[in-house]
Amino acid sequence: MERTLIILKPDAVQRGLMGEIISRFEKIGLKIIAGKFFIPTKELLDKHYPVDRTEFIDGMGQKTLDNYKELGIDPQKAFGSDDAHEIGLTVQKWLVDFMITGPVFALVLEGPHAVEIVRKVRGHTLPVKAEPGTITGDYSFDSSSMANSENRPIRNLVHASGSKEEAEFEIQLWFDADEIYDYDTHHQPKK
Repeated sequence: MERTLIILKPDAVQRGLMGEIISRFEKIGLKIIAGKFFIPTKELLDKHYPVDRTEFIDGMGQKTLDNYKELGIDPQKAFGSDDAHEIGLTVQKWLVDFMITGPVFALVLEGPHAVEIVRKVRGHTLPVKAEPGTITGDYSFDSSSMANSENRPIRNLVHASGSKEEAEFEIQLWFDADEIYDYDTHHQPKK
């Protein structure tokens, strides 16, 4: 059994997709063991998307550079830089700024292989690369080049923890232990 964090971002809330997205996870059999609807603080988001986590920052910047290369866009012209870390720091700021524009719905899901299953159902973070049938593939068409030209992050509706370790770290950031519930479901009774 694993636990994972998902966050329905402000774009999912504003588009009225919360129920549709949550139902996809419930229909698979994942159990919601925590949830809250609120506007996160900048402090929480800076911990969730830490600027000192080089791998994370460089990864966001590299995704932008890869997307630009595929589209034939010169990052120097369009972004003013071709340094993955520098671009990643800018994208992190846009992401934090976006996530405080309105409420989010944060959930902890539990089930066998929860992290991997949630990532598959959510789909690729770049909508153009997301398969039809995934949340991102069905409900988003944004790209890093579009987002960057508007000085904002990609609107991809859902954050999903990337690994078991990341999920454990993120869950304790977003939820206190007494906000997480253990209960029976019909298909996963407690022993």
